[in-house]
Amino acid sequence: MSWDEWEQLKAQAADRQSTRTQLNQVPAQGPGPGGKPDLVVRQDDLGAVGHDAFVLHGDLVKKVDIASAGMNSDHAGSTHQAASALSRAGFAMGDELMTTLTVWESQVKAVRQACAHISNHLDFSKKLHANDDAGIAAVIMRRDGSGMPVSELDKYFE
Repeated sequence: MSWDEWEQLKAQAADRQSTRTQLNQVPAQGPGPGGKPDLVVRQDDLGAVGHDAFVLHGDLVKKVDIASAGMNSDHAGSTHQAASALSRAGFAMGDELMTTLTVWESQVKAVRQACAHISNHLDFSKKLHANDDAGIAAVIMRRDGSGMPVSELDKYFE
């Protein structure tokens, strides 16, 4: 392919390209299918999801910790004690109950860690984006302190 052919292909592609960057407004033909924006996230939404993840984490710690429920002086919970007693008595179910307890503990820990990560990440995101918004607002204000309209901002992207 020669340089001229390449330039011609680029020009044809640019002619077909009619999409422009738009800030803080919907396109002239309206939003996506169904007439509603495709994705809308509000700071309150992030905070609510983060709070729910935090509450779920706390509930998991309090309510599903069967490993330490009924703990004895050896720090073995009642399920662990039962599994040990069944194994000592020669029941195969003792080993199976111990396996079930081990798998349960590992799954609960994984869910608790996921809830903690979600809560922490959304709290961080909420703060970070609020700071970003404040910084952007400060940069694009007019000299008199009023906000710059989108129509003026759009000129910078033409």
